[in-house]
Amino acid sequence: MTASGKSEENELDLHLGKNDELVINQRYETLSIVNDFLIGVLFLVGSVFFFYASTENAGVWLFVIGSAQLLIRPTIRLAHNVHLKRIGGKRWDM
Repeated sequence: MTASGKSEENELDLHLGKNDELVINQRYETLSIVNDFLIGVLFLVGSVFFFYASTENAGVWLFVIGSAQLLIRPTIRLAHNVHLKRIGGKRWDM
């Protein structure tokens, strides 16, 4: 709380050594989760589209886009590892 009685958000933003690695890990983890969620949505909607002849073509395209996003998964992981290696991180998960 401040002198005026208002509460402040407590933010800790450290950018030194291991803390950089933690921030990087969190960002790539979030990116990976968002990508996985989008893949799931695309395949689910694409599957439903196959129930109706009028939307079957759109379903095929959603499957193609979802499949392309599956290629993004290892790309995110590789970018994460390269980023950690570049800043001198101790992890190299391949």
